[in-house]
Amino acid sequence: MLLKAIIEDQEYTLNVPENVLAGSADFCAKLDADMDGGWQMSREWVQSPNLEQRCQIVADKLLSALEKENHKVGMLMAAYILKRLPNVEAVELDVRGEIQNNTFRFREAPPARPAATPAATPAAVAPASEPAATPATGAGMPAGLNRMQAMAQAGSDVTKVFKVGKAWRFSVYDHGSGTWQESPLIATEQEAERLRQAAFKERYEALIGTGAGNG
Repeated sequence: MLLKAIIEDQEYTLNVPENVLAGSADFCAKLDADMDGGWQMSREWVQSPNLEQRCQIVADKLLSALEKENHKVGMLMAAYILKRLPNVEAVELDVRGEIQNNTFRFREAPPARPAATPAATPAAVAPASEPAATPATGAGMPAGLNRMQAMAQAGSDVTKVFKVGKAWRFSVYDHGSGTWQESPLIATEQEAERLRQAAFKERYEALIGTGAGNG
């Protein structure tokens, strides 16, 4: 996946390989754990950084990696941003070290899909090679959200992957029924994370669709 890094009048295109994205889950989780206790964002201490602030912090680390020509660390920082911000296209990096001034550009999200007809057997196991079905995007879905709010809501609606015996799965919240729907059992953590990211992206796009025109 591609992420453009804009530093003053220069633009760098970072091509993050799929295997780096797939294998960066532990690294991204460690970054989140480091930020869970709060972070000094320039002159302000932020006790609980939200999603946007976390990506701004990581963007600052990306800037440092680019300045030091540390390609490996730069790829991992770019992977975090790509995984956490669906449809992100570019990050504009503040060279003065003002973390809160790091900003993101997004591609236009495609129109929300029509609400799907509920399956007769929602507990049926889908092939592991296909994304787990996201609940219908109609009744009960929060509306009027801007992009950052939609990301935060999608993060609440789609759980992290978790282990079930020797397999893995995640859950997606169905606002219409007020229930959690579990994914099929998935053989590996990496595949589960890939499918979870697909479900996150679909939920984010659905939320943007219900709140079209907000941000």
